[in-house]
This record gives sequence, C-alpha cells and structure tokens, in this order.
Amino acid sequence: MKKYFDWYGKPIILASKSPRRSKILKLINIDFKIHSSDLHEKNTKNTTPTQLVIDHAYKKAKIVAHFYKNSWIIGADTIVVKGNTILGKPKDKSDAIKMLHTLSGVTHSVYTGYCIINSSNKRYLKNYVRTDVTFMKLLDEMIEYYVANFNPYDKAGSYAIQDFSAVFVKEIKGCFYNVVGFPLPAFYSHILKELHTCI
Repeated sequence: MKKYFDWYGKPIILASKSPRRSKILKLINIDFKIHSSDLHEKNTKNTTPTQLVIDHAYKKAKIVAHFYKNSWIIGADTIVVKGNTILGKPKDKSDAIKMLHTLSGVTHSVYTGYCIINSSNKRYLKNYVRTDVTFMKLLDEMIEYYVANFNPYDKAGSYAIQDFSAVFVKEIKGCFYNVVGFPLPAFYSHILKELHTCI
C-alpha cells in the first residue's frame, strides 16, 4: 500500500517499548523500528505537566538519536494529573489502588508530549496534547479487581483506557488516542505541516 506521506526517505525509529504507542503508530501505515531510550522519568514538583512531558519526550528521542545517523526518532511521554498532583506509574499494588481511589468520581487530565528528531542534523518538532477524563465513582471491589487482573504497573495513573478500565469512564474531552499514550491526530497534522523544516 502506498504511503500518504513519504518521510523524505528516512527510516523511522520509535523511542519507546510501549506496545500501545506502537499499535497507534501503525495506524498511519508506516514501517518503523523500536529502540527504547530507557530514560528514567522523574516527575519533578517544580515543573509544569506541559514542560515535563515535552522534556521527557525530547530526551527520549535525543538519547536514541545517537544510535542512528539518518533517521526520524519519535519520543513520547504520558502523565496523569489530578489537581496539582502528577500521577506517574504506580510503584506497587497499594500505590495503584491509591491512585484509582484518587481518580474515582472526579475529572483528571492526561498529558502526552511528543518529539520527532532528525538524527542527521538534530532539528526537531515537539508539542503536547491534553485530554480531560472524568471517571464514575468506583466501587472498592471494582478497583481491586482491576489491579489484580489488568497489570496497571506500566501505566500512568494506574489504568489503560483501552482495557477493562474503559468502564470507569464517564466522559472524555479531547483526544482518545492521547489517553492511550500517543496523540496521533495532532502528531500527524504537525508533521504534515512542518516536518520539512527539519530537513
């Protein structure tokens, strides 16, 4: 199948081992290689959610760019924010349960930052997307069941909207794919308009 966008003939590298991001990126019919950055993400208190996800996405892409001479490197980072608290990936079962209780019956925001770097000249594009998600009031048994059966430990906020936790959701305002882990529509629109500036 012919690709809608030719990427200027450069290979594409996804700097993430997330199966969710990989699955989303495949929707735009591109071939890409996965090379995890292994960046240790730090949710610093003195950084805004916007700055944090963009900074992490850029650092992930920059780390992987060192391994490739002439490629596009895509980095991304997702966090969940409730009020002034950033909810990253849970440390253990107790932490996951606590996070889901925190999100029960309220609205939280999901931020994903993305970055694409031309490894040959280090030029890049970066941005972020925010989606607001409102959960229904969650029963204790429902939270316990989810944590026991759906492996929340590699997921910001302790849930993945594309699995059983879809039943937690009362309302979404914004991009669904952003909540899954990669804001594909915004990313694709961005590269269509501006990727040429990185050549």
